[in-house]
Amino acid sequence: MNVPATRKDFMIVNMGPHHPSMHGVLRLILSLDGEDVIDCEPILGYLHRGMEKIAENRTIIQYLPYVTRWDYLATMFTEAITINGPEQLGNIQVPKRASYIRVIMLELSRIASHLLWLGPFMADIGGQTPFFYIFRERELIYDLFEAATGMRMMHNYFRIGGVAADLPHGWLDKCLDFCDYFLTGVAEYQKLITRNPIFLQRVEGIGIVSAEEAINWGLSGPMLRASGVRWDLRKVDHYECYDEFDWGVQWQKEGDSLARYLVRIGEMTESVKIIQQALEGIPGGPYENLETRSFARERNREWNDFEYRFISKKTSPAFELPKQELYVRVEAPKGELGIFLIGDQSSFPWRWKIRPPGFINLQILPQLIKRMKLADIMTILGSIDIIMGEVDR
Repeated sequence: MNVPATRKDFMIVNMGPHHPSMHGVLRLILSLDGEDVIDCEPILGYLHRGMEKIAENRTIIQYLPYVTRWDYLATMFTEAITINGPEQLGNIQVPKRASYIRVIMLELSRIASHLLWLGPFMADIGGQTPFFYIFRERELIYDLFEAATGMRMMHNYFRIGGVAADLPHGWLDKCLDFCDYFLTGVAEYQKLITRNPIFLQRVEGIGIVSAEEAINWGLSGPMLRASGVRWDLRKVDHYECYDEFDWGVQWQKEGDSLARYLVRIGEMTESVKIIQQALEGIPGGPYENLETRSFARERNREWNDFEYRFISKKTSPAFELPKQELYVRVEAPKGELGIFLIGDQSSFPWRWKIRPPGFINLQILPQLIKRMKLADIMTILGSIDIIMGEVDR
């Protein structure tokens, strides 16, 4: 039997949605010519839960427990963006202490997110050890979250005008101890990974994005800064009290997977610097703006009658959103997390549009992996850092 020497047709391979290193339920339809990737089509939507529509049928307080399910590894940021919009619409002032507490929580959440990026990324490209190491530090962060908020992952801690509760006694000292310990952990990661020749061969020069391409594709976060663009919303928008701390924007100019790794490692040490300064300079005073409670409107007074009082039917406080539109954004670990919000003189938002960083950053994936080898797909996808909860919403 004669076997043709060359085959003209390409092999079609489904990668995901159940591939173990797929970072969630992402499906890639790949066209392969041997080991070379000819084409790639990402299929999204397996984790779509209608988060924007749910927001338009809830008050802000009722919606807060939902938002931590977008990016479930950086939950504080989704809460921050959810309350920043109504605060700006209503011109609500946040006490200084509350702002400091928010910064500490946000930066701890950034470290936790980058840690859980680093472990699976290393496991994807064959380095199993860091995957076990990162959980050691991440558990300590979650212990701090649990002490302050009562929850380890889905905190429901931020409130319009402040935070839900003050920090417990002894928490600041525990957090300072963690910062000192974590810096030695980051040094250990760098010693283990950064100069490793096998690691460098897998990531150096893989998935290069130029500065112009990064801007044209709308990339943000480490994806943008690794391409030589020094753009960090904490410096640009001056939100919360980041201007009061001494820290620098981490960036690289190579634009490859190694540069993205170096940016995230650098961001973890910068976050520790911010946390240490916030812990040492945290002022006294209230942890929430009590005047925001005057916004609360009692709807359906009969629900407060005697027979209803004991079956938890009391309505949550409702903040009337003025008839305006607004775009707010924060620098999340994965990039620019934004909300486009339209108020309609009621307690429900008329429109609630989420701009997730992972979704925008994922758009460039087909272009990056064309003409690469099959094994490079996991390196490039891992370096983008996506969470399907926020990609699909």
